[in-house]
Amino acid sequence: MFIFNRRLLILGAAVWLAATLILRAAGQAVLHPDWTLGTLSLFAVSFPLMAWVARRACRSERLPPDQWPAGAVSLLLPTLLLDPFSSAFFPVVFPNIPAAAAGVFGGWMLWCCAGAFVGVTMRAHARP
Repeated sequence: MFIFNRRLLILGAAVWLAATLILRAAGQAVLHPDWTLGTLSLFAVSFPLMAWVARRACRSERLPPDQWPAGAVSLLLPTLLLDPFSSAFFPVVFPNIPAAAAGVFGGWMLWCCAGAFVGVTMRAHARP
């Protein structure tokens, strides 16, 4: 049976809120719908960063590695539940970012979640 990790859920909610407020204030510097190189760079940085953040969060909670995927669900649940609404109502939530960037935003959130899930499911290779 899956039981949410309350601290990781709260951490995920705090990160979601902080990131949403930062994007609302300065997101126009990050999300450009027509800037392919910038979008690819953002994605390239975000995937390994989220993998590291999720592993670090699960490790700091002292979860056994077999519980890390469940920990990642707790951590990412606020993003997975709330950002579909941020995407659907993008011009209202992020009035400073062009509405055409909603797809880039939605893709970025999926990419970040994928990075976190890959991060917690990868096993470290034992060194001989």
